[in-house]
Amino acid sequence: MPKGHTVLIADPETDFTEWATKQLAAAEIRVISATRADEAFTLFTKEKPDLVIVDTHIQPFSGMELLTRIRDRDSNAFVLLISQFGTTQAVIEAMKLGAFDFVRKETLPFNFRVIVDTALRERAQVRAATASVPKLTVEQNKDSIVGQSAAMQTVFKLVGRVAGSDAPVMITGESGTGKELVARAIHHHSQRSAKTYVAINCAAIPEQLLESELFGHEKGAFTGSTGQRIGRFEQCDGGTLFLDEIGDMPLPLQGKILRVLQDGEIIRVGGNQSVRTNVRIVAATNRNLETEVTEKRFREDLFYRLNVVRIQLPPLRQRIEDIRILAEHFVQKVAIEQRLPRLKLSEDAVHVLEAHSWPGNVRELENTIQRACVLSTSDLLMPKDIPLGQMSAEPLPGGSTTKEEAIEALFRAAQADPSIELLPWLEREFTVHAMRQTGGNQVRAAKLLGVTRATLRKRLERFGVTRELVIE
Repeated sequence: MPKGHTVLIADPETDFTEWATKQLAAAEIRVISATRADEAFTLFTKEKPDLVIVDTHIQPFSGMELLTRIRDRDSNAFVLLISQFGTTQAVIEAMKLGAFDFVRKETLPFNFRVIVDTALRERAQVRAATASVPKLTVEQNKDSIVGQSAAMQTVFKLVGRVAGSDAPVMITGESGTGKELVARAIHHHSQRSAKTYVAINCAAIPEQLLESELFGHEKGAFTGSTGQRIGRFEQCDGGTLFLDEIGDMPLPLQGKILRVLQDGEIIRVGGNQSVRTNVRIVAATNRNLETEVTEKRFREDLFYRLNVVRIQLPPLRQRIEDIRILAEHFVQKVAIEQRLPRLKLSEDAVHVLEAHSWPGNVRELENTIQRACVLSTSDLLMPKDIPLGQMSAEPLPGGSTTKEEAIEALFRAAQADPSIELLPWLEREFTVHAMRQTGGNQVRAAKLLGVTRATLRKRLERFGVTRELVIE
């Protein structure tokens, strides 16, 4: 149990406060207490305790309200809610408001010291990390391309050079590297910026509809076409058309795109009259188009028409120095969009992010940061908040997992989260899993784990595993 900490207990029952004080005194923890919510808030403001333990039924306002006021004052405050009757709705509401945990009072004689110890250790980590929060200022434009690496500087220079011309541009790179952001930047910095920008994902639209989407159609061109429709080429006349995943475009349509590039004309589906259009085409693909040309899946003449200027985007694993500033950018972006407190990344969390290989590239990083921000209970993101290295509940494709694969996955999980101590973590996870598998039956769970019932009971007490935890 950490020493030298202060714990505030807000509970109308003096018997509980006396019992809890004795439990914590043995660990040299200073305890202050209040029997009323308003007194507790005054004490919190004055003493700034490391942990607040609040009974939900305190008066004159509820424990939930006290939690809200405390978190409004200090978004990093650690508040443990306790209750004789913890309904599902109450638990959900408490965690939504940022409680560290919600525990039923009847379980506290078995796990009180473990819960408090965990809370105080995490609070100490947050305080230590706060002193070394990265200080970064990033653009808040949602379409910003973020990066300081040499590879991205090369991309920025190419965008600047090509933006002033009308030359077609081919953007290549793995999925999730930000190809559309580059296309938007080209349009934004071009002389066409005041005109329309339209993006089409060629892989997401069926072939029969893609032609109509691009070129439009006349009334009666096919079943259901009750009127004339203007296509994307006409809609963005004078502007920029971004053709994403052009490597997936069917061959017949490729020929029609080639005609637009050559003649500046389109013909609507079901029509016979040419329509002039002045559109700059920016295309993107994650395929190797040279290979696609060789294997006759992509027209060679169209490839050379589109590949006038080529911008290759590097995968995130090759621009590790950009991970910190990208993560900070996404943290601030999510905070603004979700109306969350101004969140920050701890230095340890940045190290976890930089150690990951990011197969999904920048898109995966953004999604990871968004989950972390939404689920975090403080305004400082710690390694435990970063959802990396967690084993999926879904089976691996291609069959069952071998023992070697499972062990490797466990080690990857531990390496991705520095806060994990592998063996104690494994022991607790297997214990919880066995209890869940057996519906809380200790005899059967002990048999599954290959231990005696007495050993299982000691583990349950040591890890603070309650029946409520395993029976959901």
